[in-house]
Amino acid sequence: MAKSKKKPNVLIIMSDDQGPWAMGCAGTAELYTPALDRLAAEGMRFSNCFCASPVCSPARASFLTGQIPSSHGIHDWIKSGNIDVEDGVTWCGKDRPIEYLAGLTAFTDLLADNGYLCGLSGKWHLGDSGRRQKSHDYWCAHSLGGDSYTDYFIFDNDDALEHQSQYVTDLFTDRAVTFVNDHAHDADPFCLSVHYTAPHAPWREHEQPAEIWQHYADQDFPSLPVLPPHPWGGWDPSAEQRRETIQGYFTTITAMDKGIARILDTLETQGITEETLVFFTSDNGFSMGHHGILGKGNGTHPMNMYEEAVKVPFLARCPGRIPAGVVNESLVSHYDFLPTLLELLDMDNPLAQDLPGRSFATPLVDGKHQDGSIVVENPRVFDEYGPVRMIRDTDWKYVHRYPEGPHELYHLRRDPGETTNLVEDEAHTDTLDGLRTDLGEWFARFENPARDGSWLPVTGKGQVQMVMPDDNSESFV
Repeated sequence: MAKSKKKPNVLIIMSDDQGPWAMGCAGTAELYTPALDRLAAEGMRFSNCFCASPVCSPARASFLTGQIPSSHGIHDWIKSGNIDVEDGVTWCGKDRPIEYLAGLTAFTDLLADNGYLCGLSGKWHLGDSGRRQKSHDYWCAHSLGGDSYTDYFIFDNDDALEHQSQYVTDLFTDRAVTFVNDHAHDADPFCLSVHYTAPHAPWREHEQPAEIWQHYADQDFPSLPVLPPHPWGGWDPSAEQRRETIQGYFTTITAMDKGIARILDTLETQGITEETLVFFTSDNGFSMGHHGILGKGNGTHPMNMYEEAVKVPFLARCPGRIPAGVVNESLVSHYDFLPTLLELLDMDNPLAQDLPGRSFATPLVDGKHQDGSIVVENPRVFDEYGPVRMIRDTDWKYVHRYPEGPHELYHLRRDPGETTNLVEDEAHTDTLDGLRTDLGEWFARFENPARDGSWLPVTGKGQVQMVMPDDNSESFV
């Protein structure tokens, strides 16, 4: 079959609450992820990729728009403005459906403007899930951010809300496979986003595939730590509770991996593997006993910025374009994805002057810089979760909590486990002052003062609608 001259297709697979460690290829040997390991072997794995916020909705909004939460205004997982069902009646909490990204440009908008057919299969969780948004022509969306794996509601490329009992991972895989089969040989390329709800809780045995659940029965999971509970509300399970929790988490990942294998096989069957850029990532990270925590950024109070919460898996594959079997240690962020994708597709970036992201397309394609390294010249990444902000370079991490702390400073090269807080150590005053200044200047450059999360009452318990104190306009916290 002759290669097409059209631009490459784009397949973006995003999981939900998957730690950077949670793949076989990332060193967790007892976790069975052959499809993800295959993507890593056939492409590039980034070992230092960061989400923009360690919780789902703000992270997903930043991935789509390239904006930081204090610019797009989503600062927590969306509790209000979703579509839900109670006693058979459609409702949305106490509020109307809210299109949180209204007026903002996503990379799917830019791709659609350049002829791409955009499709979504899976989790949206950015408000008003019954509305096709961001130039998606195909829209199979979960009504909420997450729910039971076998009892949930979706909009199945239709305005009507449908109840479903099929295992949710399989349903969104089925829709993705159908989309690829239907559009593999269209005159124009496609961009398909497959957003799984896995491995997000709940992890109930009766909802999970029995053969996969049993695969993890009676395992001790030695790759994962057993630590005292974190003092900020940590995890203190019994041995059996720990085993069952990890068993459920791993089961959902392996089941998702089987779905990913089906989608990759469909690309191959259709003969478009070499014509398709494939990316895999997660919205945010997750701790499974790391630091004595179960959860992500809101797994503690105050919210945390530990590596397991802010780092995410990131794999990229396109045979003939992206080198195979490379582990890239560059510091990159989800807010870098939009400019990277546009450069890979040889498209102009009309938002370049207003966004913080920097493209890492060159080392992604070349595998290395002229000096032989494969490190992107992007020395720092930033993160935020409401009043909690982070700056991180290759050696240091500083976490600032408004208004009065507690603050944290870690020397990551010497202390990768983030066990010794050096913020009060006078020997590192100059480092602390420099990082604090750079953190403030960076956010001042890219935030929208009206949506600055540092002063908002973000608690990690869900974003709700509010009225801004200055001009009575609506915003969200």
